[in-house]
Amino acid sequence: MSESLRDPADENAGKSNSPTLLPQTQVQSTAPLALVETAFLASTASLIWLVNFYFPLGPVLRIFFPVPIALVYLRWGARAAWMSALVSGLLLSVLMGPPRSIQFFIPFGLLGVLLGACWRRRTNWGISIFLGALLGSIGFFFRFWLLSVLLGEDLWVYGITQVTNFLDWVFLKLGLLIEPSIFLINVIAIAMVFLSNLVYLFVVHIASWILLQRLGNPIPQPPHWVQVILDYED
Repeated sequence: MSESLRDPADENAGKSNSPTLLPQTQVQSTAPLALVETAFLASTASLIWLVNFYFPLGPVLRIFFPVPIALVYLRWGARAAWMSALVSGLLLSVLMGPPRSIQFFIPFGLLGVLLGACWRRRTNWGISIFLGALLGSIGFFFRFWLLSVLLGEDLWVYGITQVTNFLDWVFLKLGLLIEPSIFLINVIAIAMVFLSNLVYLFVVHIASWILLQRLGNPIPQPPHWVQVILDYED
């Protein structure tokens, strides 16, 4: 009797409320996977830095410093990427000490988050390379300052000396009897740092484009001239 007197609105409410449990179930089922992948890729980024420090292979491993954290952003979003960068820094702090940890986090940890954000938003290569080069240049000068503080010496003076010797050699080859000013030397030194970061970010983009496409998390397509050089066709 009670079943016959049941309000149809209650039945409809029950039917309408039951599907809302599905997204919550999906979130609960993907949360452990996101946590495991974040921890795994954070340890991968730390391991690449650690191996490159003790067994340097030139620029080969350096290309992949920001890639694991960027992959976390592509797969799980900003929160997971920031967690991955922080965990990598904490792990390196335990293994190598805080100074080495800071040198990884700035700029490579932040660079991984930045590249992941640009790639997930399908930003074109020009913008992401420029922003990454800007962040990399800031990180370069930060590391210069940090090492100068730790060593008690102004390392920028040594850098300026090398740039001055290089400019003197260039002017001598060109037959120009010019003595560059301190301002010009500093400007050229900063421009060389930014240019080197532009080249580095371009190589990182190419390596990530090839690697992440095979992992099922492709980044935006490169400009057409890059595809022509690499003989790539969709």
